[in-house]
Amino acid sequence: MAETIAADEFRDRIDERRRGERSFAVVDTRPEESFAGWRVADAVHYFYKPFHEFDVDDFERETGLSPDDSVITLCAKGKASDDFAAELDAAGYEDVTVVADGMRGWSAVYDSTEVPLGDPPDAAPPLDLVQVQRRAKGCLGYLVVGGREPGDADHVPADRSDARDGSDRVAVAIDVSRHGDEWVEAAAERGASIAAAVDTHVHADHLSGGRALADDLGVPYYLPAAAAARDVASEFEPIERNETVDAGGVDLKALATPGHTDDGASYLVGDAAVLTGDTLFTDSVGRTELQFSADDGGEGGADGGGVSDGGAAGAARRLYDSLHGTLLAQPDGVVVCPGHFAVANDGSTGEVEPGEPVFTTVGAARGEIDVLGLDADDFVERITRTLPEKPPNYESVIAANRGVESPADETAAIELELGPNRCAAEPDAGSPADDD
Repeated sequence: MAETIAADEFRDRIDERRRGERSFAVVDTRPEESFAGWRVADAVHYFYKPFHEFDVDDFERETGLSPDDSVITLCAKGKASDDFAAELDAAGYEDVTVVADGMRGWSAVYDSTEVPLGDPPDAAPPLDLVQVQRRAKGCLGYLVVGGREPGDADHVPADRSDARDGSDRVAVAIDVSRHGDEWVEAAAERGASIAAAVDTHVHADHLSGGRALADDLGVPYYLPAAAAARDVASEFEPIERNETVDAGGVDLKALATPGHTDDGASYLVGDAAVLTGDTLFTDSVGRTELQFSADDGGEGGADGGGVSDGGAAGAARRLYDSLHGTLLAQPDGVVVCPGHFAVANDGSTGEVEPGEPVFTTVGAARGEIDVLGLDADDFVERITRTLPEKPPNYESVIAANRGVESPADETAAIELELGPNRCAAEPDAGSPADDD
């Protein structure tokens, strides 16, 4: 009889296989189109539909597997793969496992890891920078954990004494997904209370959980002040350029970095790190046409707000200025913490090893990211010429994050987010830009 495991355990087994501690094949039974668009790395495809006749000889010809192999089955929701596992069991396969909730479950798998920072000055308050990784999508959020030095910006209300129980430190949550409990758990592990939730911009590839987390905890929710121009309907505290939020004595300073979106901000964490959202990644920069039209005459984008000066090309010039005038102007040793890492349609993550911190430094980014060596005109031409596929359902995701639409239920929210993030430009892809 097949075993059923949760998606978290599936993650652990994948890590064990990567370390050479396990051996198994992942068989994805979804339709070919779904498999081609987004899958677990190294999965084997074999389409299976429940209640249809199963031909084990055909399966073995297509996959190269045999009853001697260990097999983990995976589908969209966990139902078809459960039936498929029963077919394999009946055909003599003795080591078959099913991933509960299928790719839906896989989409909600997280890792939490600390970003290494340089040695702080002797008098500096405690500082931990936790990176919360959403493995299947490549989304990265953060928890900045300082000391226990309450000040005007320590936003745990006095009448919420329960929020302070057992907490010796203060944390600020950045770019929280709709699974906000991951940030709460990370804070609890460090004896911290979350004092505020902050987003770097109105996201296009995943549903933000910042507003919901802030409401649950009774703390402020911040968006860059420029988000007001995008007609954000949800209530938020505007954080202005160079304004700071205090995290237990550690300043979180807002740096205006428009380009990917006009409301984009990066957050300088003390003198140690900068959280760059979708402005600067470890190997690329943000794309500029998810808010804006891809052609030079575009007027705004999917959100109906933030009218563009020159569409994606104008946004690319603002991105160039944000990169060179703001982020690359920081000292070389400042750690760069992006909002995403790249997940290809085939599930591969390049040089990124999920579960390990994803970061670079200002100096390394300046020297290693090719597009940052271009002058302004060449940068704009490159960024607007080679645009990758857009995130699935991005218009609806933007509308939800602006607070003007809402998924009908949990199933609808899951469907909106399925697939990897696609917020980075692909300056070497060579494909022409389009706005289809």
